[in-house]
Amino acid sequence: MIVELVTFRAPPGGDWDSILNEAREVIPRWRADPQLLRKHFLLSDDEAECGGLYFWPTRAAAEAAHDAAWRENVARRTGALPTIRYFALQMLLDNEAGTVTEWLKNGTTVTRPAD
Repeated sequence: MIVELVTFRAPPGGDWDSILNEAREVIPRWRADPQLLRKHFLLSDDEAECGGLYFWPTRAAAEAAHDAAWRENVARRTGALPTIRYFALQMLLDNEAGTVTEWLKNGTTVTRPAD
C-alpha cells in the first residue's frame, strides 16, 4: 500500500470556499480512477497551501495519476509545480473501526482489534 502526499500552492486569491468548490469539481475524475483507494483533500491553516493525501495499491498507480500533464496543470493554476512524496503504509490505527491493520514487507495484510 502506498500513501502519496501531494502539496501545492493555493490558487491566487483562493479561500476556503473557492478551494472547496474546486475540490468538488475534481471528484468525478478521482472517482473514475479504479486504482485510487482513498483521497483526503487538505488545506493549510493559512489557506496558502493545498494538499492531497492519496492511498494507492502501488507507486506506479500513483505516478500514473499524477503524470507530467497533471503537474503542469497544477503549475498553470497556482504558479508552481506540486511537491510529491511517497510512503509505504506500514500500519493503520483506525479508532473508529477499533482496528489495527499492518502491511507486512512480504505483501501480507493483517488486521486485528485495536485492544
